[in-house]
Amino acid sequence: MKVAYVFSSTNSQKILSNMIIPQLEANIHGVDVVGMFFFMDNTYFLLNGNDMSERLHQIQEINGMLLMACDKCAIERGIEDKLIVSAKIGCFPQLYAALGEVGVDQVITL
Repeated sequence: MKVAYVFSSTNSQKILSNMIIPQLEANIHGVDVVGMFFFMDNTYFLLNGNDMSERLHQIQEINGMLLMACDKCAIERGIEDKLIVSAKIGCFPQLYAALGEVGVDQVITL
């Protein structure tokens, strides 16, 4: 099964750093994660130079998943040009286009 995650809640950091990332690193997550989309302050998870973004970048290099920050959210925070190199910024049209190509079975919002 191919899934995509949308991170919009304030609890996203604990879920991502303590559950999803370790499972992806250990290759025991149980599904193919084809994309992650980050809203509001969660866009900081893709900021170059922090532990979480570096781990996400390493996973992305292995599995090719989409890492995308909400463009408006990143711009409002002044980080649109400070994200890890594998991260994109965009809005729903860019997200739909990118994920439509890989055939997502389920979208999970956290």
